Amino acid sequence: MAVDLKYLREHYASLSDEALSEIDRADLVEGAQRCYDEEILRRERARPSIPETDSGDEDPDVDPSEPLDGDNPEWLDEAAEVYSRYDRPGAAPDDVADAREALEAAGIPCYLDLIEEAESGASSPTHRWRVLVPGNLNLHATSVLERAIFNTEFEAGWRTHLETLSDEELREMTPEVALCGLFDRVERVTRVYQEEIARRNSHR
Repeated sequence: MAVDLKYLREHYASLSDEALSEIDRADLVEGAQRCYDEEILRRERARPSIPETDSGDEDPDVDPSEPLDGDNPEWLDEAAEVYSRYDRPGAAPDDVADAREALEAAGIPCYLDLIEEAESGASSPTHRWRVLVPGNLNLHATSVLERAIFNTEFEAGWRTHLETLSDEELREMTPEVALCGLFDRVERVTRVYQEEIARRNSHR
């Protein structure tokens, strides 16, 4: 049975610090562990820093560039960014969480982090959420996100456009003509793939 990551994030966020600390992380499955770690880190960032004492001891501030997920995966140095958005620190925005869930459902390893960026003219730094995947899975991951997120938005826009057409305009147009660039891309992708298969077969 698939783990409902969105539900888990909301559930952990609703718990008190004491209730959250009583959860044994070792008893959780991998997806639940990530949600648990994310909530722990979110609360650590939300806690105010302790001012420096006379003895010089202090609790260091949490670095905003610290990765949100746990240990760095081996492929992180060659990772590709497939989704990002600017937002404040805290719980990941819904669209970022949706992107990660779509990739995980497709079996693509992904890594979420939050970095601080100084924007020109801005009075304070901005923060950017990044969804990273292994570099060799960049194209696949991008296509998965297009299918899971962007195609839904495109469909809604296309539907709205068709609803604005008169009966005569609707009958006169065809998707192949109106979206000729999209159909051409599919044709090119298919042709190039078949040509590469044929090229490799000819060299065997």
